[in-house]
Amino acid sequence: MTPTLVFDIETIPDTAGLRALLDLPSDVSDEDVANIALHQRRQHNGSEFLPLHQHKVCAISCALREGNNFKVWTLGDANSTEAEIIQRFFDGVEKYMPQIISWNGSGFDLPVLHYRAMVNNVVAPRYWDLGDDNKDFKWNNYISRYHTRHLDLMDLLALYNARANAPLDDLAKLCGFPGKLGMDGSKVWDAFKAGKIEEIRNYCETDVANTHLVYLRFQLMRGHLNKAEYEAEIQLVRDTLSGYALDNKTPHWTEFLAAW
Repeated sequence: MTPTLVFDIETIPDTAGLRALLDLPSDVSDEDVANIALHQRRQHNGSEFLPLHQHKVCAISCALREGNNFKVWTLGDANSTEAEIIQRFFDGVEKYMPQIISWNGSGFDLPVLHYRAMVNNVVAPRYWDLGDDNKDFKWNNYISRYHTRHLDLMDLLALYNARANAPLDDLAKLCGFPGKLGMDGSKVWDAFKAGKIEEIRNYCETDVANTHLVYLRFQLMRGHLNKAEYEAEIQLVRDTLSGYALDNKTPHWTEFLAAW
């Protein structure tokens, strides 16, 4: 069985980059740099959502299903640099050659990772292989929308029609899964400024758990899992997260299981 790797990223404004792009003095604080950029963006198009190349990755969480095992974790630690966590992500692709699964990964997560990998001198040969090194990748690679090495569940379920997109939180809850618990992407910058990087990392982990559960329901719907196999996969997730919840350092899993 090909391993599956569900992933999700969390981002903050790239204040160092924005300082250079906006030609701001070095004594302008990071918070003021971000406020200026967000204000200009709001004036320009009515939204504070920055262009993707102006985001900085502060967390990447993964849910890996391989062999008999399932695990959820966040790359690096609270002190890891952006370059380190992005390189770890692409090193995982290199090692496992998994099917990578996302919710809006085509529209957000992967383009951000592409830009930030370039900015940080990250190397990702397997991810970018279009068949030059491995002929199998000519017909099934991570880059093409019409290949399945990357499966963007949101994009596929909406039939590539942005007007039909559904929020992960809504669909997870409609399927009986916990959904988001107290944080969403719009709150990450404020949490980061408050020094709550662990809370951000924990939130990111619950997002990949939700996405993995929705993916399992999708596999049941398309007939790639029968009912018994689906229930076994769900139980594996419950058992794994219950094991995490026994660790007092991971209260988010206790909350997640209670909401399930």
